[in-house]
Amino acid sequence: MRGEVLHYDDEQGFGFINGADGKRYAFERGDLRRLIPLSKGTQVEFQAEGANAREIFVVRGSTSSAPSQFGREAVVATPEGTGLWNYFIRGLTTNYANFSGRARRKEYWGYYLFWTIFLAIASGFAVFFDVQTGSIDYYGDDTPFATIGVVALFFLASFIPGLAMTIRRQHDIGLSGWFYLLVFIPYVGGLIIFVFTLIPSQKHDNKWGPVPYGVRI
Repeated sequence: MRGEVLHYDDEQGFGFINGADGKRYAFERGDLRRLIPLSKGTQVEFQAEGANAREIFVVRGSTSSAPSQFGREAVVATPEGTGLWNYFIRGLTTNYANFSGRARRKEYWGYYLFWTIFLAIASGFAVFFDVQTGSIDYYGDDTPFATIGVVALFFLASFIPGLAMTIRRQHDIGLSGWFYLLVFIPYVGGLIIFVFTLIPSQKHDNKWGPVPYGVRI
């Protein structure tokens, strides 16, 4: 059967293949007909035995890029960084308006961790500026224009990536992004969305994509 490598961890010696029949098959290093570099997207042929793939070999002319090394030094062992900062940066760049696919809990909370930190820093500078210019005084008679402006711009600039992140998080637990509209339910809507973000990833493919990289299956 023809298939495509979804993930391969050379250190632990196991991975997953998405078969042409739409099913996911697990395999181990010993199932490879020869030790070859494997990366996500590599086209392979294999024999299906239940939920496992056997006798795997790479299809000649596969268009996926292979690493120059094999083993612990293979650069494709981790296709993308899975650190909190990496998730935050991708949320503001490649995933800025990405409403498709899935986002694991670590990705969601990594993004909002640094979002909160930068909001606090920006707000702090704005408040300091207002105090220095007299926009905030002891009696509170003046309007803190800098603080209001900075906070409003921050929320405006981060609205789309935040919305996209939340929708992908809902996809990860098997829910449509339209469930985000629950946020408009008075008093409990925001709490419902918060609970959604705490639910673990579905440990199988769903209609929105494969299991996010880094989730233990």
